[in-house]
Amino acid sequence: MGCSLVKNDIHLVFHIKCHSMEIRDEDLDQVFAYIGGIINNMNGIPIAVGGIGNHIHILTTLPKAIALTEFVKNIKAYSSKWIKTLDERYYEGFAWQAGYGAFSVDYRHLDQTAQYIRNQAEHHHRTEWREEYKRLLDDAGVEYDERYAFETD
Repeated sequence: MGCSLVKNDIHLVFHIKCHSMEIRDEDLDQVFAYIGGIINNMNGIPIAVGGIGNHIHILTTLPKAIALTEFVKNIKAYSSKWIKTLDERYYEGFAWQAGYGAFSVDYRHLDQTAQYIRNQAEHHHRTEWREEYKRLLDDAGVEYDERYAFETD
């Protein structure tokens, strides 16, 4: 085979640290767009970015030349630093949690997953984030210990 052909679509989820302030509603669209730009700059493809003030969902095609852990680390580091520039006083202590959830997405379910991510505000009127995250973990068959899976530090 002459070249490497890769397409890994991933649904990422991560939360703010428990002591961190939530992202204000009026800043969310800018944060989503900025994260999309970070992904583009790493040669990934941002399909959908959404969430609410305390957590974020990203549907993305991973770049083939970077490991998932490095990819997520860069998204968190660059976005956290940038978020602080939106309002240095309000976001002074902003930080993402250390962990994250990453779930592979079948190409036949990309539209459905993207729609789910774009409708997070509506979704969370009915479902608390811990229940949502637990459902994602269970649906993916991920084994976890609840004592650690929901830490936001």
